[in-house]
Amino acid sequence: MNRHERLLRTILDGRSDANIRFAELCALMRHLGFDERIRGSHHVYRRQDVSEKVNLQRDDGNAKPYQVRQVRRLALKYQLEGDL
Repeated sequence: MNRHERLLRTILDGRSDANIRFAELCALMRHLGFDERIRGSHHVYRRQDVSEKVNLQRDDGNAKPYQVRQVRRLALKYQLEGDL
């Protein structure tokens, strides 16, 4: 199991939302095929077959917990775990 798979499993597990590193979450989003656009502190991710966009911001080195939950909802809704 590679680092992206481990991180996605941790996110899907839902017990560590406040302990997900921002840089690792950004790398996961790129690995899942999302295009990244950076505007100041906002990292916005879009993907052709996903209607929602994901806006991530750093919170002292970690991703914000509500944004981790947003990524989890997208992963479940669009079955993104199969894209690893």
